Amino acid sequence: MNTAEAAKFNMVEQQMRPWEILDPAVIHVIKSLDRADFVRDDYKGLAYADCRIPCGNDAQMLPPTIEGRLLQALMIEPSDTVLEIGSGSGYVTACLASLGKQVLSIDIDGENLDFARQNVANAGLSNVEFKAADGLNCEYQECYDVIAVTGSVSEIPDNLKQSLSHGGRMFIVEGRSPAMQAMLITRIGDTEWTTLSLFETDLAALQS
Repeated sequence: MNTAEAAKFNMVEQQMRPWEILDPAVIHVIKSLDRADFVRDDYKGLAYADCRIPCGNDAQMLPPTIEGRLLQALMIEPSDTVLEIGSGSGYVTACLASLGKQVLSIDIDGENLDFARQNVANAGLSNVEFKAADGLNCEYQECYDVIAVTGSVSEIPDNLKQSLSHGGRMFIVEGRSPAMQAMLITRIGDTEWTTLSLFETDLAALQS
């Protein structure tokens, strides 16, 4: 086992499993994708560390433990359509695309979007569309089975709740630093949603 393989193994076994990230499909995707391929050259030494990693213009890669909890909580099926708000480095995008049917990834920053797009293309994934827009304030023309919001918000945008299909799930972090809650929101009717608090965290706010 070389150094990179050992670092990936330790990320899964010593960081993710203690956080009860145990879903076989999620673990398989995390092991299949090389996280270092999504990290800018200056930070490749941190690719498997449980920390935030800058990926350009104030954007950050989430720590691996939060990425794993996000993916596990959303219970993504191969037939699911996915909306991602905040493309980051494209790593979470690639994980979502590996688990689901189709991903629309939206980012307000065109430079970051290009970085994520290139990384996802290099990973050989073709079921992702990228769009430069303010995803927190868009009016969406369709509903999605899964919505993944990769930065924090001060309050949950109603447009995202309305863009969930019936039975659709959204991962989102709400609050203000240093006390924020990661939540899973599930749509159960035309005007009904359930909210499950998952864990406390502190993430950078999404640009809007």
